[in-house]
Amino acid sequence: MACKRGGPGYATPKDAMKGPREKLMYTNCIYREVDSKRPDFLATVDVDPSSPTYCKVIHRLPMPYVGDELHHSGWNSCSSCFNDSTKCRNRLILPCLVSSRIYIVDTGTDERAPRMHKVVEADEVSSKSGLLNPHSTHCLGSGEVMISAMGDASQPGEGKGGFILLDGETFEVKGNWEAPGNNPAFGYDFWYQPYHKVLISTEWGAPKAWLEGIGLDDYEKGYLGKSLHIWDWDTHKLIKTLDLGDEGAVPLEIRFLHDPRAAEGFVGCSTGSSIFRFYKDNSGSWEAEKVIQVQPKKVEGWMAPVMHGAITDILLSMDDRYLYFSNWLHGDIRQYDITDTRNPKLVGQVFIGGAILAEGPVHVTEDPDLDAQPVTMYVKGRKITGGPQMLQLSLDGKRLYVTTSLYSTADKQIYPEMLKSGSVMLQLDVNIEKGGMKVNKDFLVDFGLEPDGPCLAHEIRYPGGDCTSDIFLVDTETKN
Repeated sequence: MACKRGGPGYATPKDAMKGPREKLMYTNCIYREVDSKRPDFLATVDVDPSSPTYCKVIHRLPMPYVGDELHHSGWNSCSSCFNDSTKCRNRLILPCLVSSRIYIVDTGTDERAPRMHKVVEADEVSSKSGLLNPHSTHCLGSGEVMISAMGDASQPGEGKGGFILLDGETFEVKGNWEAPGNNPAFGYDFWYQPYHKVLISTEWGAPKAWLEGIGLDDYEKGYLGKSLHIWDWDTHKLIKTLDLGDEGAVPLEIRFLHDPRAAEGFVGCSTGSSIFRFYKDNSGSWEAEKVIQVQPKKVEGWMAPVMHGAITDILLSMDDRYLYFSNWLHGDIRQYDITDTRNPKLVGQVFIGGAILAEGPVHVTEDPDLDAQPVTMYVKGRKITGGPQMLQLSLDGKRLYVTTSLYSTADKQIYPEMLKSGSVMLQLDVNIEKGGMKVNKDFLVDFGLEPDGPCLAHEIRYPGGDCTSDIFLVDTETKN
């Protein structure tokens, strides 16, 4: 994809909503727990309804090693570089959750057939940053690339939050973004907003816990987090930690509102099965409050007598009107109107797989929300296994895409059938006027049909940017 005149992305979220319809997407596909002899790969998926290869994987880029566990991805540049005509969104960054490698993929030469550009080995990551287990990637307005990390290189398996800084041209590890000595116990996701001189990061837990799957007592043992970390954007120092308590246990994906002037956003808490709103109060202090709670269900035939929803991904529409999140265990995707950010209103809910299906081994004995357990979904005759996980929304907000794999170890533990059948990608049609969603029964990407056998598809990216990778700045808005 040739670089356009000016910088990458869009000047404002409003401009992004007027962008072209998505035709291609990149999806990380994992073999680690499925077939130990196969490397993970990056799939290019055709999502152009007018194309003869619609809903097909049209290209596969295998990684050079096995056992990496591709997970999240991000770009070398995005809308935060909109004013910089020297920048181009042409490299996809693929950090590896388990091996700690970082792959740099060239998507610019041929966006339909990405190729490997560079491999940053784990030794370089650990020796130059002191960190392991990289997770979320964001480009910076400076042109650098920042990746959050969760592991301590000096004590593999132990938790350590921090940020790996890559040169935006050579992709060499430059070191750490955070000031020396400013490392929380855990790390995971992050979002930044220079207008408010802040970066906020979240916590999963110690790699020694989550690498083994889902442990019922990991939280009680102190292996998992429950805090938001507030960082000063200019000094790179940790200035405040917000303890969300048990209701906010394991805060994962975090999203500021797209409006760069907005001093608020949301974070999804997996174990707490809640959504917290974070905000800057009148005194300038950053605070947080719970605004959504997914009620647990009492069950039989499960690893515990109570099943939480397990919120594993959230996103906001470009106009900041709707919040979406996935309950990976309960099996539903929810849509909330957040016109009043303190009082989100549920306007859409669709069940896609999950662990409480009527045909499954789990019997729900007490449910505050449902009168009956949901039934198994079939799309184009294909049984949907797993639960709704990674989400991506079209720029205009009309199409919501979802994959069903969390990460391979947890998939194997909770949804073992999916390792045999492979995961899927589905698409939901969204009513952007009144709210509401429905599954598009004509859309199915079946990763159980891969030439090398079933695999597990995870995060979704568009070549031109999307709702979860692009960060907008006031500078680009005023200079446009």
